[in-house]
Amino acid sequence: MASIPPYLLLLSLLPLSLSTQSPTTNAPNLIQRTCNSTTYYDLCVASLQSDPESPEADVRGLSTIVVHLAIFNATNTSSFAASLAPSATDPSLRAVLRACAAKYSNARQALQWSLDALSTESYDYAFVHVSAAAEYPNVCRVLFRHYPRLTYPEEMARREEALVHLCTVALEIISLLG
Repeated sequence: MASIPPYLLLLSLLPLSLSTQSPTTNAPNLIQRTCNSTTYYDLCVASLQSDPESPEADVRGLSTIVVHLAIFNATNTSSFAASLAPSATDPSLRAVLRACAAKYSNARQALQWSLDALSTESYDYAFVHVSAAAEYPNVCRVLFRHYPRLTYPEEMARREEALVHLCTVALEIISLLG
């Protein structure tokens, strides 16, 4: 069975209030030019076009949109990990899932701090906070490696990949700003 591209997984997790709008004439060009500077062009375009604010956004606004999507991912993944913990019969698995939920919550907080930095045009700080957020999911994966008998849930791996890719796109857009 073919792997689902991370950007499609991300879009399936977007809130129902987000919808694709017909962008203004300038918006697609800015989105495409901006996304051309990123590693994950398809994810970048799909993410930005999914937000109704993107047609009026400048590059800083586009970075903010991607960070908001990363916050959404981190929040959902934290909740997902926390929801798995109570039904885990293995105490080690329960503890690791709770720790993962906390790590994704930390990622959400770091991303929130990056939004604060973006709003004050402190792009270096925004970059640092997004970089930190991208590392928290890796900590979750490492926790699972400490217990070889535990299997890293496939859904967690997909969500981790989506968050890391969103953070990569955000970092690459922030790099255009400063």
